[in-house]
Amino acid sequence: MIREIVLDTETTGLSPQGGDRLVEIGCVELINHIPTGKNFHVYINPERSMPEEAFRVHGLSEEFLSDKPLFKAVAEDFRAFIADATLVIHNAPFDMGFLNAEMEWAGLPRLTNEVIDTVMVARQKHPGARVSLDALCKHYGIDNSRRTLHGALLDSEILAEVYLELIGGKQVSLALVAEVETASSGMGQTRIAVAQRPVPLPSRLSASEAEAHDTFIEKMGENAIWARYQQRVAAE
Repeated sequence: MIREIVLDTETTGLSPQGGDRLVEIGCVELINHIPTGKNFHVYINPERSMPEEAFRVHGLSEEFLSDKPLFKAVAEDFRAFIADATLVIHNAPFDMGFLNAEMEWAGLPRLTNEVIDTVMVARQKHPGARVSLDALCKHYGIDNSRRTLHGALLDSEILAEVYLELIGGKQVSLALVAEVETASSGMGQTRIAVAQRPVPLPSRLSASEAEAHDTFIEKMGENAIWARYQQRVAAE
């Protein structure tokens, strides 16, 4: 089982070394590259003022964040959610820099998870092209109309779609997965991915071609690999 966490953050600025802090974390869980519907989302009181430049990006005001928990109050829940999963992040050095700075300020160990930077993946797949999240959404035809402001959970959900396109996994996901809603203890509704056998494509063979194929298989004998495969399919 491959467990990945698509992650995004919002901050008060660009540099934790310059005194900027996290104000929002959003995470989306993928199992075998498939969204499970299980998310982690929290707003954080940065214990400082909100620069106008940052407010214009995410719309999170000092007043709104004033009654939110401090990072150290949510750090263990966050670490428990991501566990040892691979983190999928757009421009990973930025988010990981803030997360590890907050971990250190809270007196906690730094994160050591494996990280996939989708900016680097996109640059390798589309050399010379723009690789911002909005540009990739436009390239892949992903609806990001809700993204009037940056938001960590919304951006994680959008990035999950972009990531699946970047690794070529979306078509497989659509064929193999159905989502079943079940109640989870204390966390509302959770969608659990259930593998299903893909619907077979209709045959492109004409009746005469199909008859000739069957005759050919019969001549191969019952111990032929293809014959044994057909027997197994028929039994299923």
